[in-house]
Amino acid sequence: MEANPRSIGRLPAAFLTPGSSSFIDFLADHSPELLPGNRQLPEGIVEAPHGTTIVAATFPGGVVLAGDRRATMGNMIAQRDIEKVFPADEYSAVGIAGTAGLAVEMVKLFQLELEHFEKVEGATLSLEGKANRLSTMIRSNLGMAMQGLAVVPLFAGWDEGREKGRIFSYDVTGGRSEEHGYAATGSGSIFARGSMKKLYREDLTEQQATTLVVQALYDAADDDSATGGPDLARRIFPIVTVITDEGFRRLSEAESSELARSVTERRLEQPDGPRAALL
Repeated sequence: MEANPRSIGRLPAAFLTPGSSSFIDFLADHSPELLPGNRQLPEGIVEAPHGTTIVAATFPGGVVLAGDRRATMGNMIAQRDIEKVFPADEYSAVGIAGTAGLAVEMVKLFQLELEHFEKVEGATLSLEGKANRLSTMIRSNLGMAMQGLAVVPLFAGWDEGREKGRIFSYDVTGGRSEEHGYAATGSGSIFARGSMKKLYREDLTEQQATTLVVQALYDAADDDSATGGPDLARRIFPIVTVITDEGFRRLSEAESSELARSVTERRLEQPDGPRAALL
């Protein structure tokens, strides 16, 4: 029986009709104007707050994904405590770099996409499938990216099939690449990647991996003005998340602050950067 869309308290028929397991396809069919890539923008480059930097590193038991807290607009600090790392589902997370508002909206849409698929199909997407879905979403935003509203996330999660943590990076066209060991995106990525290149080992413990990403964010902030370092005075610390076979976990403020303080204190002793191992 078809639902009556005029009935008070009843859902429109579109919501009760079997269809695609993709929420984005559903939205494109019934309310395409709600998709970020379909919005009309003024001509020329649009200036909006941008967020950077996101880093990730794998360790034998999972993967760590972290981000700084600064958003900038031109040469101005637009926000000091923005959140850039979000759970995508129970076993994956996404970190955003690029146009902050649009990126947060894309993450929420991605979360709905994964939840919708699970409800319709009765099973979760593989980690590879999740990475592909995110690639499609970024590609649909290409028109806005060409006007300066680019979103370039970093996606990480626990692969239940391979029993290990994996990292995927993207470009503005939706091109997807799997990164091995560690990765970074955003304006400070070149400095963060250089830091991790020197410190990364395949046998890191979870504690060492979390220290590594905070160290990399500190290095990025040291050379990139758009990346915010640990702010001890305002108690603003990087967001650090860990994904293992037990699922997604965000470090508490106490844990993040302890990591940030240890890295900061170590830098007071070695202001030009670490010359030894993490511990």
